[in-house]
Amino acid sequence: MSRNLAAILGGAAGAVALVGIVGLLIWFCLFHKRGVSRTSETGSSDPSVQGRHIGVQLSLREARRFELRELSLATKNFSDRNLIGEGKFGEVYKGLLQDGMLVAIKKRAGAPSQEFIDEACYLSSIQHRNLVTLLGYCQENNQQFLVYEYIPNGSVSIHLYGVGQVSAQKIEFKHRLSIALGAAKDLLFVPFAGLAHLHSLSPRLVHKDFKTANVLVDENFIAKVADAGLRNFLGRIDVAGPSSQVTADEIFLAPEVREFRRFSEKSDVYSFGVFLLELVSGREASELPSSNSTENLVEWGFANAMDWRCYELLVLYRLNRAFLNIVVTNHVI
Repeated sequence: MSRNLAAILGGAAGAVALVGIVGLLIWFCLFHKRGVSRTSETGSSDPSVQGRHIGVQLSLREARRFELRELSLATKNFSDRNLIGEGKFGEVYKGLLQDGMLVAIKKRAGAPSQEFIDEACYLSSIQHRNLVTLLGYCQENNQQFLVYEYIPNGSVSIHLYGVGQVSAQKIEFKHRLSIALGAAKDLLFVPFAGLAHLHSLSPRLVHKDFKTANVLVDENFIAKVADAGLRNFLGRIDVAGPSSQVTADEIFLAPEVREFRRFSEKSDVYSFGVFLLELVSGREASELPSSNSTENLVEWGFANAMDWRCYELLVLYRLNRAFLNIVVTNHVI
């Protein structure tokens, strides 16, 4: 057997093995929800357990207080050209501070309150390389602002199936596997990375809105989880609507969340499984895996969770010859 052929076969085997590993991770995430308690957000029927486990103790610090004129200058008076999105908190603008730092500024209407400051200080204390950092806040003229670090490459969802100029630069399959496996290792094997870092805090912080649109990637395609704690934040500063109110994309929510309106660490893990399905397949979770399928991607994932070959076929169906080209070019993904 020639060296080139051996390299190709070895690379193909490695690629297929990686797809199989991702398939097993998806199975773990989708079925990890079983046994979740429906009486508390920590998965325990005893709420006091939340404060007794061994976790990361946050040292609360004063978040930076921005002036409205500073944010207006950074966004050219909140010009539509600087508007980059809209989420649960409100409109999101790209801004350039006077010190040269690029930031993402979330803006909404809201009366000044101490609760807003307290929550901003708490969230700004949660810092990790795989989380989007909250830098500070502003509340003036009956408006509230949260200032985050700016992540240049946008969300995974835009790169996978978005519209516009950015979506033309689709995430290569090798980058998808890198993000999937890297995020999975963060979640499952490294104690204080990504979602696991939120779950390791004392008290634990459940994301409650983990989805492809809330995973951003930097210039090196390092995944950063966005909007961590934002659902809790809004639930505490707003009179209307408890924090358990379901407003996320339903397809990402675990069955017990949709039925009982109860969130937990395990419901976050379930959402992570749906994220993996979208990442590997390049399809939206509500989409049908094939033209002759009657199930959406999540239902298909449940039905085929133990058959990693189905994941291989799903990837091949999506990427066709590009999959083989990557193997041949890189030998091993």
